Amino acid sequence: MVQPPVRLLMTVDAVGGVWQYATELACALRPHGFETVLAVIGPPPSSEQRSAIERAKGIRLLETGLPLDWLSEAASTRHAAAEVAAIVRREGADLVHLNSPALAAGQSYPVPLIGVAHGCLATWWDAARPREPLDPAFRWHRDMMAQGLRTCDRVITPSASFARTLQRVFTLPVSPQVVHNGRALPKRVRAVAGTNAAFTAGRLWDEVKNLRTLDAAAALLSFPFLAAGEATAPHGETRTAEHLTLLGQLDGQALSARLEQRPVFVSAATFEPFGLAVLEAAGARCPLVLSDIPTFRELWDGAAVFVDPFDAAGFARTTEDILRDQDKRDALGEAAYERALRFTPERLACAMAEHYRDVLAARLAA
Repeated sequence: MVQPPVRLLMTVDAVGGVWQYATELACALRPHGFETVLAVIGPPPSSEQRSAIERAKGIRLLETGLPLDWLSEAASTRHAAAEVAAIVRREGADLVHLNSPALAAGQSYPVPLIGVAHGCLATWWDAARPREPLDPAFRWHRDMMAQGLRTCDRVITPSASFARTLQRVFTLPVSPQVVHNGRALPKRVRAVAGTNAAFTAGRLWDEVKNLRTLDAAAALLSFPFLAAGEATAPHGETRTAEHLTLLGQLDGQALSARLEQRPVFVSAATFEPFGLAVLEAAGARCPLVLSDIPTFRELWDGAAVFVDPFDAAGFARTTEDILRDQDKRDALGEAAYERALRFTPERLACAMAEHYRDVLAARLAA
C-alpha cells in the first residue's frame, strides 16, 4: 500500500540565505515522501522567488504577513509565535520545522517540532561584541530563543561549531544535532581561466561580515575587488566602502553569472553558522580565501586558504598570489568544487528526513 505523503509545515523568510536553504530542501524532500508548506515570515518574496516555487512540485507557499523576529519587537514576535501554532493546526500538518526556534516559545504543538537554528541575535552579539553584555533591547529575543530551543523536540544546527556556540550561549543541557546545509550546484561550470578579480557576496551591512577588512584589502590589491549584496540593512543601518566596487543586491541569475567567471571568492566573516555564499562559490569552482574561524575550518579545511579575519594585508597578499598563479588558482578551484559535492540538497534532505521520521516515531511511541 502506498503511504500518503507527510505534511510538513516549514517556516521561512525571504530576506537571507534561509530562503535558499528551505526551498531547495523542500524540493529535495519530495522523493522522501514529504509535501511541504512554506510559511513565509517577514517581508514578502520577490517575483523571482515566487516563480521558483511555482515551478516546483510538492511545495505550497503561504504568505503569513507575520513579522520576522529579528526585525521586530517582543509583543509582535509573541503574536507571530501564536499565529504560527494556529496555522499548523489549520493546515493539518503532521510535522513542523521552524527555521527560527524563537517562534516555539510559549506554544504547545500537537505534532512533533524540529527547530533549526541558523543564527540569532544572542549568538550574533556574542561573536560581534564578546566583551560587552547583551544590549537590554535584545534580551526579550534571547529569552524567547532560550524557551523555544527547549520547547522543540529536536534542535539542529548547520555546523558543529555553531552547535557548540548555541549550547554555550543558551546553556543547553544537550548539544544540538548537526546537519550541514546543502546548495544545488550549477549545471554548467566554465572550464576556462577565471576573471582576474576578487569577489565577495552577502549581507554587507552585517557587522560580522567584516566589510572594513575587505575594503582595506581592496585598497592593497592590484586587481578589482567586487562585492555583491545589500549595504543597507532592513532596519536602516548602512555600511560604506571606499575601495570595494559595490554591485548592490544581485538576483540569482546575476550572481551565478558572476561566479561562473570564477573570481577568487573572499570572505572575512568573523562569525558564520554555515555560509551559503561560500558554498555557492565553491560549486562554481571559485578559489576560496576565507577567514580563519571555526565554521570555515570545519567545512573547508583542505579546500581553501585561510587568513586571520582582521589581517587586511594578508587577504590582499593571498588573493594577489592566487590571481597571479594560474596553476594554484585552478587547483584551489577544483578542491573547492570537490568539497562542495558533500553539501548538496539531496544529502541535506536525506539527513533531515531521518530526523523527521525519528521524531514522528518517538511521538507515536509516546
